[in-house]
Amino acid sequence: MPTVEAVLGDITRQQVDAVVNAANSSLLGGGGVDGAIHAAAGPALLAECRALRSGPLPDGLPVGQAVATGAGDLPARFVVHTVGPNRHAGQTDPELLASCFRRSLEVAAEAGATSVAVPAVGAGAYGWDPDEVARVAVAATRETLAAGRAPGVTLVRFVLSSPAVHAAFERELASS
Repeated sequence: MPTVEAVLGDITRQQVDAVVNAANSSLLGGGGVDGAIHAAAGPALLAECRALRSGPLPDGLPVGQAVATGAGDLPARFVVHTVGPNRHAGQTDPELLASCFRRSLEVAAEAGATSVAVPAVGAGAYGWDPDEVARVAVAATRETLAAGRAPGVTLVRFVLSSPAVHAAFERELASS
């Protein structure tokens, strides 16, 4: 079984094959993790995202889905963008949140990644409780890996920038 772990840190500095971006549907950058990843990756990432918008995703990336791009100046090879459900906008279905984690791992595996850094999608500006995000994320990740839907992925590292969110993930990993 692949390793699933949680660390306190900066997702933009992770030495992994793929970094998951908690994106907005426009894919053109934003705040939080999305803004940090775009800033660290540089203009190449934005150019690839604009190409997606002018090509296969003219209406943006739907909630719960994922798409991969290059990683620009990040130490990773890929960025996997996923759009979490926004609780403030009435998107309260945990299945949409779980889909973010499942699809991110599947897309990372399709791109050839073996190691993936994942943030707490939804736990920031989108208003999800960190304990619920941890529960959903860990369950969806373990289910995806156990079912073989992310072949080749040997490491999933939840990278959390807040001690409280990190603690929520540590608790969930220890109890499940």
